[in-house]
Amino acid sequence: MNLNRLLNIVINTVVRRLVNFGINKGVGYASRKGGAKTADHGQARDARALAKRARKAARITRRLGR
Repeated sequence: MNLNRLLNIVINTVVRRLVNFGINKGVGYASRKGGAKTADHGQARDARALAKRARKAARITRRLGR
């Protein structure tokens, strides 16, 4: 591989992570701005935990697929 291709790989990875981080923060901000009731906080926490487990499972399956 040449240097240009390596730089593109690194830059694309960094940009992808930053964009995903920004999207997650924006969606989280928008969902909090709706003013969840106190009873919904527990459900929201459970939903975030479930999403985290789903991301981990997707990451593992991608690793196994290699």
